[in-house]
Amino acid sequence: MTIEWRYRIEQNLGILSVAGHLGPDATHRFNGAVGWVLARGTGPVVVDLTELRGWSTEGQLAITEAARQLADSGRTLELAAIPADGSLVPNGDCPAIPVHSDLPTALAAHAPSDTGEEDAQEWRTGGWPS
Repeated sequence: MTIEWRYRIEQNLGILSVAGHLGPDATHRFNGAVGWVLARGTGPVVVDLTELRGWSTEGQLAITEAARQLADSGRTLELAAIPADGSLVPNGDCPAIPVHSDLPTALAAHAPSDTGEEDAQEWRTGGWPS
């Protein structure tokens, strides 16, 4: 089983939404999505796990590695709506990963300081639901 993903940028905030199961077979695809994120944004990134059905230890390690990669680029990673089957426990050399109960809460934490509208951009895998 693999994952589907969608990445969009809104008001200099990257939102990487992931659907499916983030297990050993899906980490390569997740890492590819993170590469996409690194190449197409500059601000903080919220990984929206609302549609994620579950994750394995390998999936959790992929998320902590993504946090490291983003930190190396001067960016932060945050999580929204982690799966009910566990919590992310990064090891000591991982940057802090804020966790929000859901995506609206994460977005509210990054409410824009000005009211200027910014064009949103979006990329997604072919299997992402419309």
